[in-house]
Amino acid sequence: MSRFLIFLMALSLWAGSAAAQDAGLARLIDGRIEDRRFGGTELTLTLSQGVPWRVFTLTEPDRLVLDFAEVDWQGADPADLDQSDRISALRMGLFRPGWSRLVAELAEPMLVQSAGMRVLPDGAGAELSLQLEPGDAERFASTAGPPADPSWVQTRPRARRSVPDPDRPLTIVLDPGHGGIDPGAQRDGVTEADLVLTFALELREILLRSGDYDVRLTRQEDRFVSLEGRVKYAHEVGADLFISLHADALEEGVAHGAAVYTLAEEASDAASAALAERHDRDDLLAGLDLTGTDDRVAQILMDLARLDNTPRSQALAEHIVAGIDGSLGHVHKDPLRQAAFSVLKSADIPSVLVELGFLSTEQDLRNLQDPVWRAGMARGLRDGIAAWALEDEALSRLRRQ
Repeated sequence: MSRFLIFLMALSLWAGSAAAQDAGLARLIDGRIEDRRFGGTELTLTLSQGVPWRVFTLTEPDRLVLDFAEVDWQGADPADLDQSDRISALRMGLFRPGWSRLVAELAEPMLVQSAGMRVLPDGAGAELSLQLEPGDAERFASTAGPPADPSWVQTRPRARRSVPDPDRPLTIVLDPGHGGIDPGAQRDGVTEADLVLTFALELREILLRSGDYDVRLTRQEDRFVSLEGRVKYAHEVGADLFISLHADALEEGVAHGAAVYTLAEEASDAASAALAERHDRDDLLAGLDLTGTDDRVAQILMDLARLDNTPRSQALAEHIVAGIDGSLGHVHKDPLRQAAFSVLKSADIPSVLVELGFLSTEQDLRNLQDPVWRAGMARGLRDGIAAWALEDEALSRLRRQ
């Protein structure tokens, strides 16, 4: 079954049930993914009401994607839902405003044979049923890909001046990483996405109180924003600097304290390279199709080499490290690092990624949950930004216009 036909079928089947739809979010009442005795896998979701939906598959890794407008996944347990040996992992959550997403990673190529949503009798909600059959890798690849939907296409960022207007406040974009379907690092019921959003909101208040900055956030709630979408937003609001906030976990070794990353095609160390790769993979596993982005990324890197922006980002990183050290009295043992983070690949906006700490370290986890410690960290970033702004303004007349 082609992805185009699946998309049309999803819309047409929903249209018949739209009249029975109540206002508000649909809730997941029940669900199950299980292998059938004589081959194939069946996914069944019972919702409190019918909603628009679509289904498609993607490769690298092979996965099934279901989009809904909009389902509340609160209380849903992927481990209870997934009873299939052919599904290796299951993720669900808010994907973008108005859309929820379920992503099933496939242990083997599976083809969608049928999919449909029906209204249940007596106002009991709606049931989505989807049948998957094993298939070969070549056929899976030929049918995979997102459905064409112009409303989901991101436009090219507009050009902007590299030198800030001295007569307006500095526009700072804070980028709390992960969110929605992508929780980031997790430990003891705590998610990176929630921690960095809390910190970003607190940092915004501290920066706004100074009166010198216009502060924007790439997200202000638990929702997914793609890496490209975060950079695009910074361009749309005319950002003068971009700060991405994270609190990762290391799979091997121990790390403690804050570190600040700038963009480099070659990572400063193996751990930084692995971290950047995982950030990109989180975006991929949330259901994005990144095919064909290599040429754009390469072009951006070449643009960076032609511009004077790299030293500005490096100076920003140095001032932020100094500010954190002055406020808290300690940082990571190797606090200035480089890696090919996609979210830092804006050629004309000084950009850094701040690892506030590491969830894999007990002390850092306690710090990130401590409002007093977070206030100290926020003051350190504020002081670093202020020092950078003064230096950057002084050097601006020397830059190429």
